[in-house]
Amino acid sequence: MQIKFSIVVPVYNRPDEVAELLESISKQTYLEDFEVVIVEDGSTVSSEEIVNTYKDSLDISYYFKPNSGPGDSRNYGMKRAKGNYYLIFDSDCILPQQYLSEVSKALDHKYVDCFGGPDAAHSSFTTIQKAISYAMTAFLTTGGIRGGKKAVNKFQPRSFNMGISKEAFEKTQGFGQIHPGEDPDLTIRIWNAGYETILIPEAYVYHKRRISWEKFHIQVNKFGMVRPILNLWHPETAKLTYWFPTLFCIGLVTSIILSIFFAFHWFLIGYGVYFIAILLDALRTTKSIKIAFLSIIAVCIQFYGYGIGFLKSTIALKIFKQKPEERFPKLFFKK
Repeated sequence: MQIKFSIVVPVYNRPDEVAELLESISKQTYLEDFEVVIVEDGSTVSSEEIVNTYKDSLDISYYFKPNSGPGDSRNYGMKRAKGNYYLIFDSDCILPQQYLSEVSKALDHKYVDCFGGPDAAHSSFTTIQKAISYAMTAFLTTGGIRGGKKAVNKFQPRSFNMGISKEAFEKTQGFGQIHPGEDPDLTIRIWNAGYETILIPEAYVYHKRRISWEKFHIQVNKFGMVRPILNLWHPETAKLTYWFPTLFCIGLVTSIILSIFFAFHWFLIGYGVYFIAILLDALRTTKSIKIAFLSIIAVCIQFYGYGIGFLKSTIALKIFKQKPEERFPKLFFKK
């Protein structure tokens, strides 16, 4: 099958990010034809002028629609794309020059209907962005499932860097209305439809993520709240490891109490060893002592935000039997 790539990007009030992304797309070394579809999701700050500056260098289309969330906007773009293989990116990504070539080479070697790629920190990122990038991709924090994990079986692609065939999209009807969490939900439905997903390690992007500690906390807190909802919808995918951030937070508080009131320090020492390991691994990875120390802060925010969100959502769904859409309406978009 001859693959024709269609790059689909939803955007909401971020024209500067779109400019950086399109500039990186325009510099691809890939020699075959491909198109770019930009979907403006009800923005009040338009990206259309930025898009128009690339009309001569890219096969690019621009659509404006009412705000209905990134998942529905990706579906909107894929329905209007001319290609037969869709590449999905967030607007805050930058592509290395070889990205499309690496994807093409990997799919020629082993074709699959859905893949995901890692994310990395660009040299231009701020120290906080680099620390957050470490926390979200390191083996010591996430097991590498969002970035460098070599095991590709049952890999769950993330929508900031994801490819899906037209066939698989039409079979599954694409992304749902939950956000975040629309990407693992789609991946599970892709598996249930009989398609395979893999990680292509060479198909990485530079992903800016949130640019402040507060925004990062909001993001990971939502991730935590979403996971029990996905477990409810797809119980076969529930894992004990999803409890780790919650147990980490409970254990840390318990360790501090035991150390202060009962002079029992061993648990707290264990946490200290873990944080030292984070510091040394981040230093090895980033080559910066400042980023390494900030990485400890990022890890604490990540575990606390996710852990509390996960516990809150689990109690609401499991104990009080509340419906996700009613208890957490901000996690759902309406068309």
